[in-house]
Amino acid sequence: RLSEESVPKKYAIKSPQDVYLILKSRACNVQREVFWVLLLDAKNRLQNHPIEVTSGLLDASLVHPREVFREAIRSAAAAVVLAHNHPSGDCEPSAEDIRITRQLVQAGHVVDIRVLDHVVIGNSNDSASFKSMRESGCVAFA
Repeated sequence: RLSEESVPKKYAIKSPQDVYLILKSRACNVQREVFWVLLLDAKNRLQNHPIEVTSGLLDASLVHPREVFREAIRSAAAAVVLAHNHPSGDCEPSAEDIRITRQLVQAGHVVDIRVLDHVVIGNSNDSASFKSMRESGCVAFA
């Protein structure tokens, strides 16, 4: 809670590290996969605290576009950043992570909400324990 309270309500998301700093205390302390969505306004400022969309098993989190975009539509978000953790500590995106991210980017086009990135967080307090799918180039974000 302390890390959440230290983030100003209109905090601008400028990099994957910003996402990591917001979520690291949550992501590094759970032993199951959790999928979050960060709702952003037109200036990429956080509209609210990250929303936990799904909570999965030890090594999988089922996510559907309906759950990801429900709050984004309700909140009139201009964009979203997706994030989830890997309790194993390995922050490399899996083939399933890449597949679902592509599906969510396409769904974002349909509802006119940009998906800016998907950040995978490893289960470690190491500063290098996250991976941006945008920066790694494994998914095309338009």
